Amino acid sequence: MTLFKMYIDPSVMSYTIQIVAGAVITVGAIVGIVFRRMKKKVKNTLNIDENKNKEVEEEVKFTDEEE
Repeated sequence: MTLFKMYIDPSVMSYTIQIVAGAVITVGAIVGIVFRRMKKKVKNTLNIDENKNKEVEEEVKFTDEEE
């Protein structure tokens, strides 16, 4: 019975780490987008307005005229 020792090239490990990191970032982005879309649909379905009790400041207009 022969025991084989496998050699893993450092560049292969570097590529593997990059692939895993890319997959984690991609899955995180997709989950975030899906979560925001679902949250928006639920708010629209339940008629929840998140801006209902917020105060809105008046619009500031700038002119070139001196007063």
